[in-house]
Amino acid sequence: MSVERKIKQRTQRRTLRIRKNLINAQDLPRVAVFRSLKHIYAQIIDDVAHKTLVSCSSLDLNNLKGDKKSIAHQVGAALADRAKKAGISAVIFDRGCYLYHGRVQSLADGLREGGIKV
Repeated sequence: MSVERKIKQRTQRRTLRIRKNLINAQDLPRVAVFRSLKHIYAQIIDDVAHKTLVSCSSLDLNNLKGDKKSIAHQVGAALADRAKKAGISAVIFDRGCYLYHGRVQSLADGLREGGIKV
């Protein structure tokens, strides 16, 4: 088995292990986070209807200043504003295969400061 395939399987197992704990709260929408080397993306998904309700990324926003953590915080705050306009006040945070550390934690803090209960 190739090294790339092992890494991909390990990542998928980690994602599913984290996501299975989120099944208990089906009534709340889920914030899914994707982190690339340059950008960060977040979207609020309704798992019952299988629809994306609100999304935001560092590519959507203009005039972002600072390091990657501060940009992730600004993305979280912008996502919170868009969620408030859509009538969403509480969500479940799905970090995917990423550790709750650094940019992912900063995005969650931006959501909280924007008034969304995480």
